[in-house]
Amino acid sequence: MEDYIVRATAANAQIRAFAARTTDLVEEARRRHGTSPVATAALGRLLTGGVMMGSMMKNNTDVLTLQINCSGPIGGMTVTADAAGGVKGYVNQPEVMLPPKNGKLDVGGALGAGFLNVIKDMGLKEPYSGQTVLQTGEIAEDLTYYFAASEQVPSSVGLGVLMEKDNTVRCAGGFIVQVMPFIEEPVLAHLEENIKNIRPVTAMLDDGHSPEEMLSQVLAGFDVEVTDTLPAKYSCNCSKERIEKAIISIGEKDIQSIIDEGETIEVKCHFCNTAYYFTIEELKEILAKSRQAVRK
Repeated sequence: MEDYIVRATAANAQIRAFAARTTDLVEEARRRHGTSPVATAALGRLLTGGVMMGSMMKNNTDVLTLQINCSGPIGGMTVTADAAGGVKGYVNQPEVMLPPKNGKLDVGGALGAGFLNVIKDMGLKEPYSGQTVLQTGEIAEDLTYYFAASEQVPSSVGLGVLMEKDNTVRCAGGFIVQVMPFIEEPVLAHLEENIKNIRPVTAMLDDGHSPEEMLSQVLAGFDVEVTDTLPAKYSCNCSKERIEKAIISIGEKDIQSIIDEGETIEVKCHFCNTAYYFTIEELKEILAKSRQAVRK
């Protein structure tokens, strides 16, 4: 089974739902960043939430960013997603290690207290930005709170990452269920009962449940209509040209200082850890472009 996202409605469009399998893209993130098990679980949950939230956006050029600034040893995380199922992300301290809590990876302990920032760039003059306080640091509950507090959309978010003994990703995925303002009370009561009794996401995934099968559990008793599916993937649009622009942005003085050191430099992309190399001659060309930009 490959990674993908399902979009669906239920109860005559009184409920909208999203579910995703993200095992491969979370493993790709783990491999690229060399994350510890608890960092993999934390980043994997945020990547899964992010890729589903990205699929909620309407235009291919829309970009969603989730940032967690926190006091815990993980130091914070950033995830960026698009509307086509592409997502990327990183943790500030990928090697963080913590003892298990109640037999599970202590994601909440890794994050500690902090804030969740959600930024949506939809091509308008100013991007939409919302901020909420972390509720548990377990990420699913934090996204649930964000939807209710910042977007006024009552939601239930379930996220899970299960690790193998060799610290690779066994399975990852999740769901987001949201209710519309016109939802009828009996429908809401039934949905709440379903969510209260739902099995953990990791248990469903480990049993081989597809995104559709996860939704059939969450939305048991409702007529569910799958409206769309799209592939989900770890995707970074970095390039040497983009890194060059970043170098130009640091200013002439700092570029000249690097040139004076007389050695080829390595610059890594935060999101995918790809290394780009710039020789002294290339840096001199970048310095010339920087000076031209200043003159303009």
